Amino acid sequence: MRLGSGAFAATCVAIEVVGVAIFLRGFFPAPVRSSRTEDKLEPPAPEPAAGTSSNWTKLPPPLFSKAVIVLIDALRDDFVFGSKGVKYMPYTTYLVEKGASHSFVAEAKPPTVTMPRIKALMTGSLPGFVDVIRNLNSPELLEDNVIRQAKAAGKRIIFYGDETWVKLFPKHFMEYDGTTSFFVSDYTEVDNNVTRHLDRVLKRGDWDILILHYLGLDHIGHISGPNNPLIGHKLREMDSILMKIHASLLSKERETLSPNLLVLCGDHGMSESGSHGASSKEEVSTPLILISSAFERRPGDIRHTKHVQQTDLAATLAIGLGLPIPKDSVGSLLFPVVEGKPIREQLRFLHLNTVQLSKLLQENVPSYEKDPGFEQFKMAERLHGNWVKLHLEENNSDVLIGLGTKVLRQYLGALKTLSLSLSTQVAQYDIYSMAVGTVVVLEGNSNNIATIDVSAGFVGLDTYMEVPATFLTVFGTYVGPVLWASHLAHFLSSETSSGSALRCACFCYALICSVPVATYIILVTSLRYHLFIWSVFSPKLLYEGMHLLITAALCVLFTAMDQSGPTRVCLKTDTCS
Repeated sequence: MRLGSGAFAATCVAIEVVGVAIFLRGFFPAPVRSSRTEDKLEPPAPEPAAGTSSNWTKLPPPLFSKAVIVLIDALRDDFVFGSKGVKYMPYTTYLVEKGASHSFVAEAKPPTVTMPRIKALMTGSLPGFVDVIRNLNSPELLEDNVIRQAKAAGKRIIFYGDETWVKLFPKHFMEYDGTTSFFVSDYTEVDNNVTRHLDRVLKRGDWDILILHYLGLDHIGHISGPNNPLIGHKLREMDSILMKIHASLLSKERETLSPNLLVLCGDHGMSESGSHGASSKEEVSTPLILISSAFERRPGDIRHTKHVQQTDLAATLAIGLGLPIPKDSVGSLLFPVVEGKPIREQLRFLHLNTVQLSKLLQENVPSYEKDPGFEQFKMAERLHGNWVKLHLEENNSDVLIGLGTKVLRQYLGALKTLSLSLSTQVAQYDIYSMAVGTVVVLEGNSNNIATIDVSAGFVGLDTYMEVPATFLTVFGTYVGPVLWASHLAHFLSSETSSGSALRCACFCYALICSVPVATYIILVTSLRYHLFIWSVFSPKLLYEGMHLLITAALCVLFTAMDQSGPTRVCLKTDTCS
């Protein structure tokens, strides 16, 4: 079969495109998503009962009457909990150390840019690197989220701040005013446009959720970094705003006798150069402070700042507002929020969260029954049923108290393990697909080199290619052994020897081609290899060689990401942390 060199080059390009597609399939893991449709309203999981019927089959009532979320863009944890917080945010520092609050350091997974972080906060899921591109033009958020659940429950939501929220939730706010983040040099008007609405809105009682997203701190960081004096001025401004909101919420509580919730958080941090987007400690560590009279502490009650995941806020907000937890959430309830409630309510909240995580695990992990978190959940559910039976029998003995404490610990352990398993599933790269894609790209590049070599006249084919011979030569020389070794390494590291259709096809392809072609190379192409050494000085061939080396270097760099970032690269059988 003879093929024009132009058509042959186009075939090589098509091979490279296929290789890149296979590589990206492994580099961008499939997200953990629920298969349940959004329109189908599922009743909440009933309270476990052993041998009796439970009288608790509905969602518990809301913990808070109103909620205000203050998101300060690029707010680093040490801006609040460090020396800057003590100096520039005295009211916030008082609330953290002595007030009715719970404080956390929330880890934001890369990429640390605004739109993926808003998704993580409201859905509880882990957006990927593809969302960096979408950050330039944020489409409507279709995943299940707290804002959607609140809107469906009839809650009235008001938003002021970064217009990214308006793009993600275009039909969810009863009132909004978006500000653009495009003018990075503006760190004054961009926040004044939010604060100018505050006095009027706080006096009103016709809303349930108020969201404020301030951009000024992020803009200062981009201009001059985190150590500029302007940072201190901006933190003082944010502290005074927080004090005003808190005072207004406390005033409303005296009228309604129902606690409200104030949330202070950041979407991501800020590096020492003032930028963000990567995975340094300064960029992923953000403060998360929950303030409510329901968290009143006794004198001498010292509460240490705990480390949590940013995705935990979605489940916590949903439970606090009496809403279903978003279906795709991999986060767990921040237990200090409910630890002041009666033990039955605590167990009910934890059960709802573990049921949601276990369903997500079942829909995304084929071997979910072997997952330690799922086993913990089933054990906790059985113990919970026994506890409910004793409770309904009005048994108030020490046995009931001891069993309740045991169930509580079991649920908390299951939540932690399930959340970790699902988060690992999201961040797990498919090394085998990445290796196969790399090899296919290398084959396309190698065929390009062969095209130059042959078309130069060394084999005497002029502008036409002997397609089978050229493909077999290049494959046997460069691709076959590498692909076969890649499959063998995966085969030895797998729990089973079966694998997907792609792996089986690649294995057969490599096994059939690599061994016979080696003989073809030795017998037929010895002269060509001798002449190839001279042809390496061809400028076009040098260009193709550099193309090949750069492609290989990029592939090696991507597959070695676990050596440089917090997200590990895992084989299918790895357990990552």
